[in-house]
Amino acid sequence: MYRLGIDLGGTNIVAGVVNEKYEIVATAKCKTNCPRPAKEIIDDMAACALEAVKKAGFTLKDIDAAGVGAPGAIDPVGGEVIFSNNLDFYNVKMTEMLKESTGIDFFIENDANAAAYGEFVAGAGKGTNNCVMITLGTGVGGGIIINGRLYSGSNYAGAELGHTVICLEGETCNCGRQGCFETYASATALIRQTKQAMIRYPESIMWDMCNGDIKNVSGRTAFDAMRKNDEAGKAVVDKYIYYLAMGLANVINIFQPDVLCIGGGVSKEGDNLIVPVSKIVAGENYGRNVALKTEIKTATLGNDAGIIGAAYICDLYR
Repeated sequence: MYRLGIDLGGTNIVAGVVNEKYEIVATAKCKTNCPRPAKEIIDDMAACALEAVKKAGFTLKDIDAAGVGAPGAIDPVGGEVIFSNNLDFYNVKMTEMLKESTGIDFFIENDANAAAYGEFVAGAGKGTNNCVMITLGTGVGGGIIINGRLYSGSNYAGAELGHTVICLEGETCNCGRQGCFETYASATALIRQTKQAMIRYPESIMWDMCNGDIKNVSGRTAFDAMRKNDEAGKAVVDKYIYYLAMGLANVINIFQPDVLCIGGGVSKEGDNLIVPVSKIVAGENYGRNVALKTEIKTATLGNDAGIIGAAYICDLYR
């Protein structure tokens, strides 16, 4: 039998059919087009799901289970999006509405949790009991798995690891706090730090790399400049890695997981990120004198993690 996973994002809706080897055999995609009524978005989710099943050459009778990863505070037991800032959803009975549109039962989880579960069952965390995933994107997302179960707190709003403070009275975060991990270690933060360095160092080759337009800066710019021995680029990368390491050390000191995997666009830097971060964390880890230490790894499933995790979250709730 096959499973169906939907990754609901603020920009795109992606549905995928997943086999028992955790391989995605067919996908369908459409724009989320926020903001708009929940029913319209959920109707498009159902249409994507049905299209993915059709592309795979199956019918809904071939689907053993279906799940959704959605942003925000999610009640997986009630099948409800309690609140999602990105979607402007409040108390949306998503699984109930999806069943009305498709005729099949759905399960639901927070999107970061779904991605973490995907890495746990089929990616960097496979074979572990305790795993934490950090995603470095627009913000810093987190997913926590303890003894094979997702942890989301008593109110389904846990695992917001990006909103732990690493710099007291630091830069203001979108959440309203100051100095959050997210404001220093997200891809957005890296881009901001790169732009600030370019303004300070007009002789940096980063200007040439961006064709003289600071609007062309990406999360790769400073790393690419570092590889060309640009001092400004190297300084940005070194500082960014330090901030990231401080946040990860906090996460490890709280959970001491078997594996901490890093996903998101910045994680594509691979060893250029993982090796120096691991070296700093090793000195900050409270368990540094314990034989069994957390392994920091790059997430392996990329954008597929959310679909695979959503497709298999039913194993946690049915």
